[in-house]
Amino acid sequence: MIGYVTLGTNDLPRAAAFYDALLAEVGVKRLMDFGRGYAWGSSMGRPMLGIMKPYDGQPATGSFYAAYFRDLDGNKLNCFCTG
Repeated sequence: MIGYVTLGTNDLPRAAAFYDALLAEVGVKRLMDFGRGYAWGSSMGRPMLGIMKPYDGQPATGSFYAAYFRDLDGNKLNCFCTG
């Protein structure tokens, strides 16, 4: 099951206003405020959508990709690619 999906943004206030309006149409609301990002969902135990300003303060460029998986024993795996 997907826990969350996060999108990068260079304009947090503009993106937050867009997703507030868009997701309200399907009954989803903003549930979390991280200071440099927000997350929306129908409840805390359900999949969420997040937006974040880049962690390094540089413009969001799409040069860092990450994914988390669980193996058959339940171990958490992380894969990432930069560049």
